[in-house]
Amino acid sequence: MTMTTDQAGGLTRDRLHSLLASVCAQAGLVSDDAELIKFTNNAVFRLRREPVVVRVAGSSAARSRVSTVVRVARWLAGHDFPAVRLLPGCEQPLQVEGHLVTLWEETPEVGPRPGGGDLAAVLRRLHTLADPPVDLPEWTPMTEVRQRLDEPEDLSPGDHAFLLDECDEIEERLAALDYVLPAGVIHGDVFMGNVIAGPGGPVLCDFDSTAIGPREWDLAPVAVGRLRMDYPWDEHTPLAEGYGFDVTRWPGFPVLRRLRELKLVTSVVPVLRSNPGIRPQWEHRMRSFRSRDQTVRWQPYR
Repeated sequence: MTMTTDQAGGLTRDRLHSLLASVCAQAGLVSDDAELIKFTNNAVFRLRREPVVVRVAGSSAARSRVSTVVRVARWLAGHDFPAVRLLPGCEQPLQVEGHLVTLWEETPEVGPRPGGGDLAAVLRRLHTLADPPVDLPEWTPMTEVRQRLDEPEDLSPGDHAFLLDECDEIEERLAALDYVLPAGVIHGDVFMGNVIAGPGGPVLCDFDSTAIGPREWDLAPVAVGRLRMDYPWDEHTPLAEGYGFDVTRWPGFPVLRRLRELKLVTSVVPVLRSNPGIRPQWEHRMRSFRSRDQTVRWQPYR
């Protein structure tokens, strides 16, 4: 027996391409030969005929954050911050066939590969940016994880119960942490995959998790990436040096590591059936996460 819901509207790859055609027709764009470049908790297309990226919220958790994404993008643009820009001239987000969609100007990836030091400079600037949106949410990471677990696709009852128990345990441990950095605006999902090698330098993207919270959290994903992911480079060392704080030396880091790994496991739970190609990697992650084996290396979802 598996636990399955269909709250994401059956966003299979075939359904996504049909939805993309409707989005482009509504926005006056051409969807021919579009490339699906990501399909996890969001589906992201790059249009071939125009320099536009189309982002479809693929789960209830993703849909609940779309308005925040739009507000944050406009705030960053107002400060000329190096971040992706919403496509001008159309209402954002679009509502198409029951789905929330955002359109973005494509940032050509033609610059040098960004490294941890580049990310440190971008993060330091983000963390000192003035006048954040007044309605920016507080950082509540378990809300997002539990939303994903509310709409599982082909998840066994045992795995589902285990992940819910992990939410409770990690939430309790988070509440006991003594943060040392000042709280404020955080990106919420800072890893090198959310940094684009733009023509004018590194550009930040993906603001689904932007919130008011502990700055330690913005330094944790790259640190966890060095320890857990099968990446060819160590980006954590230059990030820590450039930012001036090594989160792995802070006593609360093991809790943030467990939280980050929980998010990396649950991020695709709502699309395990819709996108079957990710299942082998998800099962690999789930086995090692459940057994608490921190020596196993993970690979990106494809």
